Amino acid sequence: MSVPVLEMKKISKSFYGTQVLKDIDLRVNAGEIHCLVGENGAGKSTLMNILFGMSVITDTGGYEGDLLVNGDHVAFDSPKAAIGAGIGMVHQEFMLLPGFTVTENIKLNRESTKPNLFSRVLGKKLETLDRKQMAADAKAALDKLGMNIEEWVTVAGLPVGYLQFVEIAREIDKQNLQLLVLDEPTAVLTESEAEQFLDVVRRLAKSGISILFITHRLDEVMAVADAITILKDGELVQSGPTQEFTIAQIAELMVGRKVDTSARLGAEQAREGKKKVLEIRDLRVDMPGERLRGIDLDVYEGEILGIGGLAGHGKIALANGIMGLYPSRGQVRYEGTEVPLNNPRKALDLGLAFVSEDRRGVGLVLEDSIANNIVLTSMQTQDKFLKPGPLKLKDQKQITAHALESIKRFDIRCTGPDQIVRRLSGGNQQKVCLARAFTQNPRLFFVSEPTRGIDVGAKSRVLELIVELNRMGVTVVITSSELAELRSISDRIAIIYEGRLSGILPPDAPDVEYGLLMAGKSLEEVEIGERPSK
Repeated sequence: MSVPVLEMKKISKSFYGTQVLKDIDLRVNAGEIHCLVGENGAGKSTLMNILFGMSVITDTGGYEGDLLVNGDHVAFDSPKAAIGAGIGMVHQEFMLLPGFTVTENIKLNRESTKPNLFSRVLGKKLETLDRKQMAADAKAALDKLGMNIEEWVTVAGLPVGYLQFVEIAREIDKQNLQLLVLDEPTAVLTESEAEQFLDVVRRLAKSGISILFITHRLDEVMAVADAITILKDGELVQSGPTQEFTIAQIAELMVGRKVDTSARLGAEQAREGKKKVLEIRDLRVDMPGERLRGIDLDVYEGEILGIGGLAGHGKIALANGIMGLYPSRGQVRYEGTEVPLNNPRKALDLGLAFVSEDRRGVGLVLEDSIANNIVLTSMQTQDKFLKPGPLKLKDQKQITAHALESIKRFDIRCTGPDQIVRRLSGGNQQKVCLARAFTQNPRLFFVSEPTRGIDVGAKSRVLELIVELNRMGVTVVITSSELAELRSISDRIAIIYEGRLSGILPPDAPDVEYGLLMAGKSLEEVEIGERPSK
């Protein structure tokens, strides 16, 4: 048997006493396309951080287990060491410099140079850029991908699909590349671009480059993978050749876990006689990587409706579209009143509140105080926390009092209401976001990925606060990549697949039904022999 390009044996990792990886085995053979799948929080990113010797690993005590490249034990202490061993990575977020040309981005830090009069006397550091050779190298890399892009065009303004291919061209231009890690590479691509991308992946594998493909899109997994490894909650669930799996099995293995849903059972009966507070018809949202392609959905008064699905299928776009953050069309009615789309102020004026999944980019003013962040929206849209009179001056005494009350209620760990939000932990930043939404006294509350990137203790408190708001009579629509989280607090869960509603289930529905909906199928579509075993 040939020696694998990459082998990770019994990899374990803890962060400050919390186990995030436990005895993970991963083997990638030469020229193989190996897909790594799992929900958000399954441990995929941590595993890749270990592979690349990222500082978040080395600065927190390292890891347990063995890492082998071509059969040799290695322990990378930096990304540079991993790159030197022939490992490359295309990240989910683009790492290109917009003001640089395609060639300059591909050759960055590996520029070709040629001697000149000064360098012959004073040394190689004064050599001139060999722009002709750099362009030839860039074109050769792009040709391997089948991309016809002008080498000297500036990256800024190129279509998103082209940017993804420039990222890959940069990696395959490296002479010693033998393993390429692709992290959710099709999340921002159109369907046609994604198909072209998968063709490129196959071509690279045939050329002898091994591919470690991280994705949530199970159709892509089945289309290109030679082998599949499934992670869940930091543990290896199953690994093997693609032919041993069906889409439904992969989906169930990713999401299946015992969940306490007792608190939300009986929702069907409780909803009887209650009015629809939100009616969504043919909603389409142009959110890059999360497009909604037409969805009909009703939300009932007083319920917690969960919105789930795998990454890249559009679940995050629902709230973002209704709240006017991305271009949208369709019809949304709240308590019988039309919600004007593409107008955040109008949505807020109707009594809707939103906590974004991007708390640092959208949800918070990072350089401002906790107190000001908590009251900001209410002050702007509801004229709260202002002194009487025509000048609308801030009532600092009232703001401070409310902030102190919120800090206590939400257990925000801080030095006081004047502390800058940037200096808070992720969990405490999220509590500030919730405090601001509560301050609005909303009647309908959208919250997206409320526990992303926060520790276990903070997660529990954040979910408790959402349930607390619901018990005060507020209807909640919660979007999360963690199905167990949705099942623990939701009355119903709507699953989004490829931008459309795949189905709605109660929280106690069998894992297999959730797995099938997340794969775009129903039980009726799957033969008995294909159904995953419990």
